[in-house]
Amino acid sequence: MPDDRDQAGTRTIEAAVFRRLVTHLDANKDVQNIDLMNLAGFCRNCLSKWYVEAAREEGREIDYEAAREIVYGMPYAEWKSKYQGEASPEQLAKFESSQA
Repeated sequence: MPDDRDQAGTRTIEAAVFRRLVTHLDANKDVQNIDLMNLAGFCRNCLSKWYVEAAREEGREIDYEAAREIVYGMPYAEWKSKYQGEASPEQLAKFESSQA
């Protein structure tokens, strides 16, 4: 990466990428968090936690549930009741093995 990059421009691009990722996840609600964790090592909840951390680094406070609402597009409890399925034994086993 060139040293002379415009930091504000870079942040604008990164913000656009984040919004696109959140939009993509919203359009693919059938992709469960456990699938994301098993495949990529992160999920919507991870994004929410990272959002909280990034806000803190900027001197701003946002609580985890508010960050989840940004990532999920609705309160987490609502998303969970509408879209989250039960993890299969295979999904859980794969997740457990990846945590070791």
